Amino acid sequence: MAISMGKTGSSSISDPNMTPMIDVLLVLLVIFILVQMNLQRAFDIQLPVDKDNPNQVQSDNIIMEVGADGSVRINTQAVQPAALGEFLTQIYKDRPSKIIFVKASADAAYGRVIEYIDIARDSGVTVIGAVLTPTLPTAAPPGD
Repeated sequence: MAISMGKTGSSSISDPNMTPMIDVLLVLLVIFILVQMNLQRAFDIQLPVDKDNPNQVQSDNIIMEVGADGSVRINTQAVQPAALGEFLTQIYKDRPSKIIFVKASADAAYGRVIEYIDIARDSGVTVIGAVLTPTLPTAAPPGD
């Protein structure tokens, strides 16, 4: 804040006008809020329920296991990759829920797993869930 001392000093007072800066700040704040809301994405995934729970009813989930060598197992039954589409079509023909869970080996080729998922989608599967296995060793309980 400047004070004018009669006619001896400069009569112009230069104060910064804060109103335009605050307006720009508020517009940028609104833009960042809108961008942040649009960046939030969701990935729907269904994981199988723990089998160790005795209160759980028998599950009829279908699990497709992909081995490191490209082999495929459907609920522990080995299936030839060439016959996978036909096998899955027969399974999902009369099922009301079109869900499959994919469990891939850590050494399985990514392209092969995606190829099998595409075959499953072509066979009538609408929801694909992932079966995750822990990659880190579990820690020993304290006191051991």
